[in-house]
Amino acid sequence: MEDLSELSESPSCAIIREIYDSENSHEQFEQELEHALEARYDVIVIEPTNIGDETSRWIQVGNCLHKTAVLAGIGCLISPIFLPTSWKVLSFSSGAVSVTSASIYGLSWQFDPCCKYQLERDPLKLAKLRLSNLTSSSPVILVRKDDTYRKQLQNFFAIASACYCALTLYKWLRT
Repeated sequence: MEDLSELSESPSCAIIREIYDSENSHEQFEQELEHALEARYDVIVIEPTNIGDETSRWIQVGNCLHKTAVLAGIGCLISPIFLPTSWKVLSFSSGAVSVTSASIYGLSWQFDPCCKYQLERDPLKLAKLRLSNLTSSSPVILVRKDDTYRKQLQNFFAIASACYCALTLYKWLRT
């Protein structure tokens, strides 16, 4: 989705307004966010700072787990080519980190509707949204992204790392 300019006026954009009209405003903001995530809006603007920060951190932790799984998997599969056989424990450790990160991601984030969104920080794309009537000066902007290929890449490296670790462990136990 490159052109975001018409999304700010369309039904594909949800804005969680920061309006404190009751004691339960925080819970109301959370419910609005849950509804927007489940409704699969293309863009979600979160004005309340606390909810925006929590959501931002949650997405960043998920992204960190994903990147760790992929990069550790690459390290696991490539390091045996460049390192001597006495360093196989490094490859094994990288594989274990990849499998563990992918497992945690799969158990904690895979079914969360928030994992389909990424933080939008690009000023050029944000300017195209034309969100002039916001009450917050620094809202959190979430953009829905297709993460199919990303998850396939992560799962490929995690499974390949698991196979490498199983084979290495088998060889270690056999000798």
